[in-house]
Amino acid sequence: MTILQALDRYYHRLEGVAEPGCSPEKFGWCIILDPDGRVVDVEDRHDLSGKKPRPKIHMVPAAVKRTVGIAPNFLWDKSAYVLGRTAGEGKRTAQEHAAFVTTHLERLAGQEDEGLVALRRFLEQWRPEHFDQSDKFRPEMLDANFMFRLDGDMAYLHDRPAARALASARAGDEEGDGVFCLISGERGPIARLHPTIKGVEGAQTAGAALVSFNLDAFTSLGKDQGANAPTSQAAAFRYGAALNHLLTRDGPNRVRRPIGDATVVFWADASDAKAAEAADALFGNWMAGDITDAEEARKIGEEMDAVSKGRPIAELRADIEPGTRFHILGLSPNAARLSVRYWLTGTLDEFARRLADHHADLRIEPVPMGWGRAPSVNRLLARTTALQEKFENIPPLLAGEVMRAVLSGGRYPQSLLAAAIIRLRAGDDPLSGWHAAVIRAVLHRDHRIDPKKEDVPVSLAPDEPNRAYQLGRLFAVLETAQRMALGRVNATIRDRYFGAASATPASVFPLLLRGAQNHLGKLRKSGKGGWVEREIEDILEKLSLDLPRALPLAEQGRFAVGYYHQRKDQFKGRPEVAAELEAAESATEQGDEE
Repeated sequence: MTILQALDRYYHRLEGVAEPGCSPEKFGWCIILDPDGRVVDVEDRHDLSGKKPRPKIHMVPAAVKRTVGIAPNFLWDKSAYVLGRTAGEGKRTAQEHAAFVTTHLERLAGQEDEGLVALRRFLEQWRPEHFDQSDKFRPEMLDANFMFRLDGDMAYLHDRPAARALASARAGDEEGDGVFCLISGERGPIARLHPTIKGVEGAQTAGAALVSFNLDAFTSLGKDQGANAPTSQAAAFRYGAALNHLLTRDGPNRVRRPIGDATVVFWADASDAKAAEAADALFGNWMAGDITDAEEARKIGEEMDAVSKGRPIAELRADIEPGTRFHILGLSPNAARLSVRYWLTGTLDEFARRLADHHADLRIEPVPMGWGRAPSVNRLLARTTALQEKFENIPPLLAGEVMRAVLSGGRYPQSLLAAAIIRLRAGDDPLSGWHAAVIRAVLHRDHRIDPKKEDVPVSLAPDEPNRAYQLGRLFAVLETAQRMALGRVNATIRDRYFGAASATPASVFPLLLRGAQNHLGKLRKSGKGGWVEREIEDILEKLSLDLPRALPLAEQGRFAVGYYHQRKDQFKGRPEVAAELEAAESATEQGDEE
């Protein structure tokens, strides 16, 4: 099933969505007119329930598709068209207002409906300078959308039966020759321009097209614009309305924060609307990841564990139909158009199992700091690949590849492994555990898909045969010897040698081992650190004398995991040593400050 066909099917499931000829638009202001067209008031229609006033969504006659030309909407528009005023330079404001007036006077001519007559009289009387002269208009109204209502009438002017009939007649006038629609397979008037899609993060605020042909290079066989991919107006409207509904900000079918540069929406395809909504809610919870409620996190964790063991979702949630189809769409901005970053379709069970596998692959002990039950992909990438751990610094292509790997069950991109290691070399803290978890996930999934590839342990594995892992452990113990002997220092061996030790061990470890003798000697004199010396000897017994000159990327990852395991585990059973070391470092730090 194609994206547009799936969206078309989704439209039929929706209730209260835009009907053909209408579109949901944001409004904060409504002009109240008396029967003679005079402005009685300007009503504030903002939603005041939040911290800031927000425009409300109203269904109005469908917005025209504006490119570079001037084209007014019917019975509503922004202040430049309706009132001839804008907050900007307004080079075309006079033409825009003139077009709005001319169009409406032509279409409202001969109308006897009281509301339409009032609007016609208003447009005949209104002059842009009235905006400043009237105490009913304020500067903050400029560039917002305006609609109309007749004084004493509860319905908006565009909802009056006469206005609806006029809008429908206009839509009928635009119908052309019928074509076989690529979406529905039915014959109908062709959509020359496809609907505008709003809500994709980073795209133009006026919206962007998912399907468009604006250059000759995109066309063939002499076809013009929409004729290159014949779609009926009805089907184009349905897929546009469905996608705009999915992209509603804070809506239940949208991942709240973009992943990289991709805005992600998802929806179930089930015969029963309630079952589909339950499937949407379940997937939304799993994708959100960063659950703060402990009980909800525990519940999701148990469900993931059950799914990873092969239990179908329908057994865990009675309100979800077995074999529910599910769709996931990632859209990225691309100038006036949208790019499909990924389109994945399958059963809900398949996606749930892949998400559970993703979190199982990330498993590492001890659990990283601030990990929670199941971190979102966004937070995972921000903590391990983004400069200053900012979401906006997540590499967009990498985010798309990782998301595709999570949802498809395929290998994680090697660029994820590289990015995590680069961040460690750049100074990220390897003891946070986030990088180690990502590195283990990449290596473990490679092993799971291809058992010939080497696995990496979940927790400390003293007998692990891998050299890079043991070198990571050795590096951690040498750092501990330095800390116990010298306390806090300006630059530890980790600060100076972590990157080089993981990439070129043969050139670094001889130097570190010689330096460690001084640290161990100092510890011997004070009668401490015997276990450190034994730990070093134990690790060296597992390593051959010919240390590798260079380690490939995967081995550098094992080095980082070994380092994390050793540092986090070496004080188990020795709490007094950990407390003494922490006290010594704190005392040194206070001395530095004095």
